[in-house]
Amino acid sequence: MTIYKTLRASFTALLLISGASIGVANADAIDDITKAGVLNVGVFADFPPFSSASADMTLKGYDMDVAQALADALKVKLNPVPVTGQNRIPYLTERRVDLLMSVGHSKEREQVIDFAAAYAPYYIAVIGPKALEVKSKDDLAGKSIAVNRGTLEDTSLTEVVPASADVKRFDNYNSVIQAFISGQTQLMVVGNDVGAQVLARQEALAPEQKFQLLTSPSHIALNKKEDRLKQAINDTVTKMLSDGSLNKSSEAWLKTPLNPENLKD
Repeated sequence: MTIYKTLRASFTALLLISGASIGVANADAIDDITKAGVLNVGVFADFPPFSSASADMTLKGYDMDVAQALADALKVKLNPVPVTGQNRIPYLTERRVDLLMSVGHSKEREQVIDFAAAYAPYYIAVIGPKALEVKSKDDLAGKSIAVNRGTLEDTSLTEVVPASADVKRFDNYNSVIQAFISGQTQLMVVGNDVGAQVLARQEALAPEQKFQLLTSPSHIALNKKEDRLKQAINDTVTKMLSDGSLNKSSEAWLKTPLNPENLKD
């Protein structure tokens, strides 16, 4: 009898453990988010114009506009969680956040996490004053161009720049921007995140994007097998595209109209 009771207790415990495991496996992010009343979103806290602290110390930017729209669609409160490039994937897989903003798609990352639709343009662009006519890589011939040494911008420019161009390489973005603003170079090559700050502040110079060298849009990342949450994200992005609110955010933060072609990988 004692052996029977022991076996029965052990079997019952095994069922309870198995049931708990199944419950975890079947956990649904939408249900958890709704129950908590909060959407935890991993964001870079100092990544203007996508997200950075405003005068009232709350995070503002393109990413924050989209994150707020997602929270509104789910009818919950938005809770931005500051992350870094090193800890953000573990934060997601450990479910310390429900999703991540500004994640570039890659096959390596796709083995660990899932990706919803692209929502934010990221591209490397040639920027110059409106008065200077530059439409393609051929027009870079004979021009002086500032770029951050050893970056993807540098690599992308080096691949296409004519031999007659004067490429001036600097050790940081501030030096690149200063060289362009001061007239040391006629053009600069930067990502649209850096470029947006220059476009917004240099009215006298009237800088503009001439053409793009590389496009790699940002996605919203989530855990695998969260199909309902993925659909909710995709539906929200689609709605923001159709009602013009995503374009409004682009004009406000990136200082340029949103081109849907820039949301294609």
